[in-house]
Amino acid sequence: MMITTTTTLTESAEPSAPPPTPTPMQGPARRRRLGHPGEPYAFIAPTAVLMLVLMIVPIVLVIGYSFMDNVITKKNPEFVGIENFVEVLTDGVFATALGNTLFFTIVSVVAHLLLGLGFSMLLNSPLVSRASRAVFRVIYILPWLFTAAVIAVLWRMLLNPNGVVNYLLSSDVEWLSSPSLALGAVTFINIWAGYPFFMISLLAGLQGIPADLYEAATVDGANGWQRFRNVTLPQLRPIIISMTLLDLIWTSQQFALIWMTTGGGPIHVTEMLSTFTYKLAFSRYEFALASTSAVIILLLSMVLAFFYVRHQRARD
Repeated sequence: MMITTTTTLTESAEPSAPPPTPTPMQGPARRRRLGHPGEPYAFIAPTAVLMLVLMIVPIVLVIGYSFMDNVITKKNPEFVGIENFVEVLTDGVFATALGNTLFFTIVSVVAHLLLGLGFSMLLNSPLVSRASRAVFRVIYILPWLFTAAVIAVLWRMLLNPNGVVNYLLSSDVEWLSSPSLALGAVTFINIWAGYPFFMISLLAGLQGIPADLYEAATVDGANGWQRFRNVTLPQLRPIIISMTLLDLIWTSQQFALIWMTTGGGPIHVTEMLSTFTYKLAFSRYEFALASTSAVIILLLSMVLAFFYVRHQRARD
């Protein structure tokens, strides 16, 4: 009886054999598992075709039109080289539009950054109660929820000589019709409409900063301004640079807001590169010059896009 028990225990203690190693798939089975080599390209083909039709082809056509005599309105347009570029660049209205676009873009982007940073820090501050922060978030995000058409109609009513703003100021100023005030007025409207873009992005960045950094700075004796300068700003720098470059591109191409508030007037005071190009095409029917202006805008935008892509690669 003892011999049988010992034998049983010895047999149960022996290690079990390792599971068989699966043999690698070969031939048709492996091909079925991995799929056809061209399968990834089939997935991106619809998007690639859509981009080709809606983006690449129109861009190539516009570039071609910019080197031709007035296209579309002439049956057999002629190649004129860079004459269209010379004519557009020496046009006084183009110079005015370029200056207005620079002012409109730079002031808007700087204001977007300052307001967005200020409001984001307010919403991230522990000194503000949770209920108050929820109310402020709803109020501050409202401008971003409106379309350009709604914003234009709203502010045209507010800035009307008989509107709310003049009623509160007890005046009858024509904000959007005055040559001295129109550019500042549309810039203010764009600032009001665009700062939530910065606010939301910077608020997300603020909430991602580790609290340990602020605690360490406090232990080292840093005051509030020093913590902001040495902790907050360095942590937000990548977001600030990315948002600024994107906002420069978008604001420089603003069209709907300008067109539906002032139409580029009065007397070209609010003329932008976008409205100048639109008028060349659909008011003067000079489609070759409009194409030339569009190409110039494309080149300027590509410069900003280059710096944006370069920054993103350096960040990665």
